[in-house]
Amino acid sequence: MGKNEMTEIDKYIQNFPDEVQEILVKIRELIKKLAPEAEEQMAYGMPGYKTNKKPLIYFGAYKNHIGLYATPEAHAEFKDELSGYKQGKGSVQFPLNHPIPYELIERIIKFKLAENNKK
Repeated sequence: MGKNEMTEIDKYIQNFPDEVQEILVKIRELIKKLAPEAEEQMAYGMPGYKTNKKPLIYFGAYKNHIGLYATPEAHAEFKDELSGYKQGKGSVQFPLNHPIPYELIERIIKFKLAENNKK
């Protein structure tokens, strides 16, 4: 793939307003920094990452929130810190009208990386 070729993920990110694109790019850069070896692909209609053939993390943008999907184990691990956010089984919604907790997202990614590496 040429350097200037857009990936599906680039195209996905470009579908959103600038301020949302900025958040998505930041989360993507965080994942790439912490897990440079992760395979990046579209999955379930959103950017998804795998390490050791296991899901690492997925994220997506919605009208009013950013969705982060890191499996139920990761959500159980961070349940206290995530308790202020709307959650599903293995998912959490970060409202766009509040600061995005990048530091927490970073710790979730690190936790998932360790999980994927030890199995």
